Amino acid sequence: MTNTDSYKIFLIGNMNTINNSTELGAAIRAERKRIGVTQKELAMAAGTGLRFLIELERGKPTAQMHGVFKVLQSLGMKLAVDGASVHEEKSAP
Repeated sequence: MTNTDSYKIFLIGNMNTINNSTELGAAIRAERKRIGVTQKELAMAAGTGLRFLIELERGKPTAQMHGVFKVLQSLGMKLAVDGASVHEEKSAP
């Protein structure tokens, strides 16, 4: 894989393209607000700490993936990776 390869990450359901941790945090926050739960309620439902959720919604780039997936699952959101633009290197015969 080279530095020019790119992946697109989608939140399944609304298929918004997420390009960075700030956009992921904003999408999580928007969905939480849409369903009408507080940060504390979501943190409890996801089994994460309140501080973790606050930092995740603010776009902390070093958030632990396990916690991110727990929050997404609690919101009924899923992550998909579009690898269509990624070119695999072919080995010589």
